[in-house]
Amino acid sequence: MLGQKLAELRKKKGLSQYEMAERLGVSRGKLANYEQGSRQPDFFDVSTDYLLGRVETSKADNNLPELTAKEERDIAKDLENMLNALDSKDGYAAFDGRDMQDMDEEDRELLKASLENSLRLAKRMAMQKFTPKKYR
Repeated sequence: MLGQKLAELRKKKGLSQYEMAERLGVSRGKLANYEQGSRQPDFFDVSTDYLLGRVETSKADNNLPELTAKEERDIAKDLENMLNALDSKDGYAAFDGRDMQDMDEEDRELLKASLENSLRLAKRMAMQKFTPKKYR
């Protein structure tokens, strides 16, 4: 997902991979690997969540269990339900006093990403908390 976003944003700005790599201070090959998803950025040995301010400490979720395919599907389903509730005409759900129709595309995508990250982190934290130590 990060790689797709990097490529999308780079293209929106009209930059080549060479130009973007130069701005980031990485090689073009490394940027290509990021965009293809075959490599994740390893800036200062911290997570991208830490860089983006989603977690307070750089090692916050390194010890959390990884999600299974079923859990990924559950998160996708929960996310879809949440977004549908926000998008409904009933008006019982809103974000910052606005419903989804009032938001521009960028705000909708930011809200979606925030909800998805929150669901992932909550699921991983619950897995750690409720998995017996002998199965970790």
